[in-house]
Amino acid sequence: MKHFKLIIIVLSIICASCGEKQNKKTETSEIAEAKTQVEVGTISLVKAEAATKVNYSMETVIPDLNIPWGMVFLPDGAMLITEKAGELIYFKDGKKTEISGLPDIYVRGQGGLLDIELHPDYVNNGWLYITHASQDGEGNGGNTALLRAKLEGNKLIDVTRLYKAGPNSRRGQHFGSRIEFDNDGYLYFSVGDRGNRDENPQDITRDCGKIYRLNADGSIPEDNPFVGTENAKTAIYSYGHRNPQGMVKNPYTGKIWVHEHGPKGGDEINVIQKGKNFGWPVISYGVNYSGTKFTDITAKKGMEQPLFYWVPSIAPSGIDFITSDKYPEWKGNLLVGSLKFEYLERLVLEYDKVTKREKLFEGIGRVRDVKQGPDGYIYVAVENKGIVKIVPNS
Repeated sequence: MKHFKLIIIVLSIICASCGEKQNKKTETSEIAEAKTQVEVGTISLVKAEAATKVNYSMETVIPDLNIPWGMVFLPDGAMLITEKAGELIYFKDGKKTEISGLPDIYVRGQGGLLDIELHPDYVNNGWLYITHASQDGEGNGGNTALLRAKLEGNKLIDVTRLYKAGPNSRRGQHFGSRIEFDNDGYLYFSVGDRGNRDENPQDITRDCGKIYRLNADGSIPEDNPFVGTENAKTAIYSYGHRNPQGMVKNPYTGKIWVHEHGPKGGDEINVIQKGKNFGWPVISYGVNYSGTKFTDITAKKGMEQPLFYWVPSIAPSGIDFITSDKYPEWKGNLLVGSLKFEYLERLVLEYDKVTKREKLFEGIGRVRDVKQGPDGYIYVAVENKGIVKIVPNS
């Protein structure tokens, strides 16, 4: 009997030890899994399923474009496309026409003729808005400017500069820039940090690394967050940004969403909020291109966390919500172009959280912009190709 009790005790100890080892193994596994999720931007990326490939195809709408940076759809059925090298193209009925009247465009590195957007009441007032790199102002080189104009025939008229970031820099990176209007008619546009992360993004007395908000005529809204702050750039709406090349109004909430390039890793999607600091370069999920760290923290009090981030970086450009009934499986999803990996990425959202990522049309080329047109179709601007349309197959 004594031997039997001894055996029971020994077995109990062994089982407890096994359980402890199993718990440690599970804990280690959970930590590794969490780390893996962080390293891929918190959500695994999957390739498009065969059904998706069968259901949708692409057809070329406008061929032979080099770097089609931005595009808008006009009420007459035409499109306006900005070519980064400095051409504004009017396209209708299969014909391209170059629009004259642009100011001098500073073309260097990532700078050139950038985004284009229509006033929400364009049908009645005819105003369109363009961002571009300009040499005007203080210093050598260039920086991002915003203009307003009207289209008359094949020429821009009433061209007025609404904002010019300064000072100029000869650095070729991080001009931004995208344009969007909110439901109240305020105009938002982005300017990247111009490669000067140590001085520009965190300083509200300096341009660059910011999201700006203006009235449609270029004046400063009285309730902008830094109005009345000594020496502040009062057009700033949020700061601590790196290089936002995607901006869209969420059609369901009315909020302005942006995505921005990280360094090596740490591309982000952010929901813009008044006066908020989005952390660059104090916090980041990325590292230097050499692999060395420039910060040891990913969070800090007083700085906003991204809604989503990518590791590794996809080099995002262009963004739009899909609301069209032409793509029932994608309705309510977010589409983002990838310059680096040359595909379109579909992000499935639930309550403003990304729950799934999917690659679409791998190998299409460097995707510069993506927009849902007034006809409900999705249009994609691809470098060294042109504008293509995603068409549901019968």
